[in-house]
Amino acid sequence: MEILRFIVHYGMHFIVPGIIAYLFFRSNWKKVWLIFILTMLVDLDHLLTTPIFEAGRCSINFHPLHSYYAISVYFLLLIPAKTRVIAIGLLFHMLTDFSDCLWI
Repeated sequence: MEILRFIVHYGMHFIVPGIIAYLFFRSNWKKVWLIFILTMLVDLDHLLTTPIFEAGRCSINFHPLHSYYAISVYFLLLIPAKTRVIAIGLLFHMLTDFSDCLWI
């Protein structure tokens, strides 16, 4: 079951954003996919905890950049066109991490 969780989690982090980029941003899909991948830098907040990784821990509302406050800001970033792609990447990242919490 853990291997399936791993495949789903990392597939949602790398493969699904590529599919979303291709389907919705076809003319610039490679650039959008790269931006989506770069939004994973939000996981740097994991470095603020001890231990850095704990298999049974849900990231949502535990790490600062995964908090409900931060997620609210990510929703606000959907409004300006210039930050929309970043916001989509961040929100999809949060959805991916939330889906991982459901496995726990």
